[in-house]
Amino acid sequence: MTSRSRILVVDDEPSARSGLEKLLQLEGFEVDLASDGAQALERLHERAPDVVVTDLKMPTMDGLELLEKARAAFPELPVIVVTAFGDVSTAVEAMRRGAEHYLVKPIDFDELEVAIARAIERRDLRLEAAQLRRQLRERDLSGLDGLLGTSPAMQQVYKVVAQVAPARATVLITGESGTGKGELAKAIHARSPRAGKPFVALHCAALAESLLESELFGHERGAFTGADRKRVGRFEQAHGGTLFLDEVGEIPPGVQVKLLRVLQERTFERVGGSDSLRVDVRLIAATNRDLLADVAEGRFREDLYYRLNVVHIDMPPLRARGSDLAALAHHFLRRFVQENGRDLASFTDAAYAKLAAHRWPGNVRELENAIERAVLLAEGTQIDAQDLPIQPAMAGKGAPHIPGATMAAIERHAILTTLDAMGGSTTRTAEMLDLSVRTIQYRLQEYGQGTRKPK
Repeated sequence: MTSRSRILVVDDEPSARSGLEKLLQLEGFEVDLASDGAQALERLHERAPDVVVTDLKMPTMDGLELLEKARAAFPELPVIVVTAFGDVSTAVEAMRRGAEHYLVKPIDFDELEVAIARAIERRDLRLEAAQLRRQLRERDLSGLDGLLGTSPAMQQVYKVVAQVAPARATVLITGESGTGKGELAKAIHARSPRAGKPFVALHCAALAESLLESELFGHERGAFTGADRKRVGRFEQAHGGTLFLDEVGEIPPGVQVKLLRVLQERTFERVGGSDSLRVDVRLIAATNRDLLADVAEGRFREDLYYRLNVVHIDMPPLRARGSDLAALAHHFLRRFVQENGRDLASFTDAAYAKLAAHRWPGNVRELENAIERAVLLAEGTQIDAQDLPIQPAMAGKGAPHIPGATMAAIERHAILTTLDAMGGSTTRTAEMLDLSVRTIQYRLQEYGQGTRKPK
């Protein structure tokens, strides 16, 4: 039973109303009363209850009419109907119209209490399921802030983000170029308690060592030739917020030492300065390099690696994201159609085949660029294969030529290539390709690959 749930009792007999009111109040319910259906509707619109308990036989507006109007105005509102002994057919009709339960007079109060509890529980489950469906619909294109996709691989990313975003821990994001590491960093910041503070980003590979040090820590006037005024660095700019260091694996050894000190002590000095400055910054770093291999070869400090790698999130490549490809392609299509004033509604089957056969070494960024170019160059009302700037050779060794290959050849290449990438796991292959395991097994038999056990 839900404590302090609100029950609306509707009955034209004063003694029946009063009796139920006292019993329900003794059990901790709040109770509203109405003498007929019309008055009950007024009560509903004044303050919606958790459950309606209504007699079926009443003047002015009977229980069946009340049930229909209440359900129309409040679709998730549970209604329990009460009928006279021998009039079960009317109660059955009420159930057909959406009543949650029916009771026969004289009412067994224990039975009523159980019916109310179950009605509230079922209502809560329906509301929760509806909320989940709304979340899934909203997440269809925007899974998490600026990130797109709902594949199992991306769902795992969203799960980790939900766990780590509220914390202060340093996050290391790895993944191939173009997978969206920067967008993931922004999403973590947006869901953290620091969301109202600055998000400052720096691409570490684009700067020489001396410039990188000045960008990170700032410099005092006269610190070096050309330093004609004091400069505030990225750490100071991000005070209270988040600093995102992209391509952190490219930081030279001298700057690695100073970055390690900031992470350990939360203090630093500007270049050419002697005053220690304290900052409150959450650091998120990203790289497409294998930092452990760099540590083993002496190119990256081991102690810095472990300071950065408190929480590790690996962004999956596009080829491992299954059905996200089609959703992403449509998202970019709608966006660039709107931006460029084009009249293109969709892709042809040949275009879909070409998209599916490509391995997308440049990941989401490559797909975005391909769709933008296709929108600009397409001559028909749909994007065709010839509009997509994808070279057949880029699809990987042994890939079928697009256009020119049959759908069976394209499917065979997709299954075998994915199976190889998934280490022979038919379960993961089926998941990535949005197919059933049985279909994968059947196709493997056709290809002469034998029957493999799901793993």
